[in-house]
Amino acid sequence: MNVERMMSMMLRMVMRKLVNRGVDAGVDMASRRGKRRDDMTPEERQRAQATKQTAKRARQGARIARRLR
Repeated sequence: MNVERMMSMMLRMVMRKLVNRGVDAGVDMASRRGKRRDDMTPEERQRAQATKQTAKRARQGARIARRLR
């Protein structure tokens, strides 16, 4: 395996982790509607948690759909 191919593989792995981390942070921010956890009411916290779970299920569904394709 040549060096270019190894570097490409490593770069792809790092980029995938960074993109996934960014997407997760964006979903978290959207579910909290830009508020910090300390500033939220218990009802808002519950709604944010439900939104995060829904996003998690959507990611899992997309993953399964890609495998079935």
